[in-house]
Amino acid sequence: MAHQPSLFEFRARSELTPETPLARARQAFADHLKGGDYSRHTVYFFTHDLRLLGQCLGEDRPVGTIGLRDLQDFVDWLRHRRGVPCTPKSLRRRITAVKAFFRWLHEDLGVLPANPAEALVYPEAVESLPEVLTPEQVRAVQEAAEGFRREGDARPLTLLTLLLHTGLKKSEVVALRLEHFDLREPAVWIRYAHPRYRHKERRLPLPPEWPELFREYLRQYRIEGRVFPWTPRNLEYVLDDVARRAGMAHLSFETLRWTCALQDFIRGMDPEDLRRKLGLSEIQWRDTLRRLQALAGRFAGF
Repeated sequence: MAHQPSLFEFRARSELTPETPLARARQAFADHLKGGDYSRHTVYFFTHDLRLLGQCLGEDRPVGTIGLRDLQDFVDWLRHRRGVPCTPKSLRRRITAVKAFFRWLHEDLGVLPANPAEALVYPEAVESLPEVLTPEQVRAVQEAAEGFRREGDARPLTLLTLLLHTGLKKSEVVALRLEHFDLREPAVWIRYAHPRYRHKERRLPLPPEWPELFREYLRQYRIEGRVFPWTPRNLEYVLDDVARRAGMAHLSFETLRWTCALQDFIRGMDPEDLRRKLGLSEIQWRDTLRRLQALAGRFAGF
């Protein structure tokens, strides 16, 4: 579908030119993010990352004079010359912010005749891929969780099954309530109290065996209201108990989220459907998709 310019973009298109200072263009981009489907964290960090670009290249630098070499110099400055440690995760995000900014100026607004960030690459040191479970490890943690269930504790298998099939974030899991689940056609609704995040609400299917397992868990723990009425740290301990029984050192929410995403990606889920399933913005999805593609080359056995 072709991009439909918003009223703000029409105004920005008329106000911004190749001679516009970087600081002013950055503020227009921040306003664009605030008016779109982007979390306040994305707006905050992308704006901060682009301020660093201004520190390196100059806030008054016309955006039309910034080329690929300038952006490569910015990356080198972040890594070696700024004097402040830059983690691989932060560097990857800052490169993504720069790419999103110049893509907006070129593709969405047509302010720039070319996108200088298009050929900007993520340095090899930044390309550390997320940790995911191998098919053998997936089976091992499922068997370990089944063992807890046979011993009278269905919580580990309930949590593990939910995460492997939905890829939910930790914050989304701890916010779940009984009314979010449909046991007739097994599924979970991800809801948000704040209107700003309503666009991220979604219905995620669960496996046929879910209702029986879920009812067993609810009976054992006498759940009312919140489905997992513990702190995030306590739920992490539950996953670590499963990991130890499976012969692994650690098992995290993030690892299970990426494992779920990779399974769906390798099985051929439509990328847009997968983006929505994970609750990601289009900007976040670009980096996630690139990393899933890299992971898929290593783990084709799902």
